[in-house]
Amino acid sequence: SSEDIRCKCICPPYRNISGHIYNKNVSQKDCNCLHVVEPMPVPGNDVEAYCLLCECKYEERSTTTIKVPQPRGAA
Repeated sequence: SSEDIRCKCICPPYRNISGHIYNKNVSQKDCNCLHVVEPMPVPGNDVEAYCLLCECKYEERSTTTIKVPQPRGAA
């Protein structure tokens, strides 16, 4: 399901803008600053420079595995 995939972009501080982490459920091919960083915190002529600083990673995780409680050892 779409909740099991996401793109995470970590953007460092840029000029007068503080650093920020953006998460969005997008496909792997759309895992980039232009698709994930919303709203874009910089004006149009700074977008390319800002996006070059951001590090975006595509992540797949199993929320089903995360939600299932782990069995505990007998007391």
